[in-house]
Amino acid sequence: MPPDAPALPRDGLKRVVAHLISALVFASAIAGLFYATRQYYVYPRTDDAYVRANTIGVAPHVSGPIVDLPIEDNQPVRAGQLMFIVDPRPYQAAYDNAVAKLELTRLQVHALENSIGSARAQEQQHRANAAYARQYLDRIEPLLPKHFVTADDVYNARTRYQAEQANVDSAHSDVDKAQNDLGQLGNINTRVKAAEAEVYNAKLNLDYCRVVAPFDGYVTNLNIAIGQYANEGREVLSLVDNRTWYVMANFRENFLVHIRTGMTAEVFLLAYPGHLFRGRVQGVGWALYQENGATIAGLPAIAPTLNWVRLSQRFPVRIILEHPDPQFPYRMGATAVVTIQGFRK
Repeated sequence: MPPDAPALPRDGLKRVVAHLISALVFASAIAGLFYATRQYYVYPRTDDAYVRANTIGVAPHVSGPIVDLPIEDNQPVRAGQLMFIVDPRPYQAAYDNAVAKLELTRLQVHALENSIGSARAQEQQHRANAAYARQYLDRIEPLLPKHFVTADDVYNARTRYQAEQANVDSAHSDVDKAQNDLGQLGNINTRVKAAEAEVYNAKLNLDYCRVVAPFDGYVTNLNIAIGQYANEGREVLSLVDNRTWYVMANFRENFLVHIRTGMTAEVFLLAYPGHLFRGRVQGVGWALYQENGATIAGLPAIAPTLNWVRLSQRFPVRIILEHPDPQFPYRMGATAVVTIQGFRK
């Protein structure tokens, strides 16, 4: 500094430094606010999320008392594993009866086939007799004018021919009746087919006595015991599907523009603090039920609103959980915190 330049007061220097620091802090705050706002919208986050799985009600196809119950409440089961047995004795008897009827029907069909053969043989015999009677009549009719035969001889020959022709028609009707009784349509015998259908139905009901798990899952709501009567089509227990677990995350509607199918999501469960789960967005819900505008008695119901208060709607986003860890099993209804991470591997 030149000797003749005025010295900058110490207090003025402090003020300049303070202003510079304030400007830097303000700029940092603006940048941080911008970054936080961008992160908030570009990577939407919600704690209004819950773990879900599909469930089914297991009901028997047949009715009867439960005679075996090898499962317990909340236990895991594998696909095809036996869950309970309905008393099979009446269905076993029905199956044995159907099998016996099938064998009897086959014997009846065999007998009908033999009767058809016999009826055809009778028809052929009567046709031969009618042909002979016709030939005999044709021989003696020219002899009547020459008085080599009498009129009675010709009359008897004609009557015999007519009787044999009637026997042919009757035998042909017997063949048709025997074929109809046989019930043969092409290569299928309807009698045997009906009896086989009864056997199949009886076997199906017998197999239905053993109720097995349709997929890998968890038994829940098991409130039965051996001896309880199970009714056809009435739910006995519930089964949680362990094949697919997902999170239903409710996001505000102004976040939906940043959520696309196939995006990666980070999921934290309150049951397992600090453990990260991953999933992918399967889809965003298309509709919400709203009482405002619902139809009541044919008229739209419009509730009064405060126009200066506008609340964002929340739409459900289904996120399929990936790579399950047996050490951290999912439980339906568990609370989750979800952050959408965009298209990441």
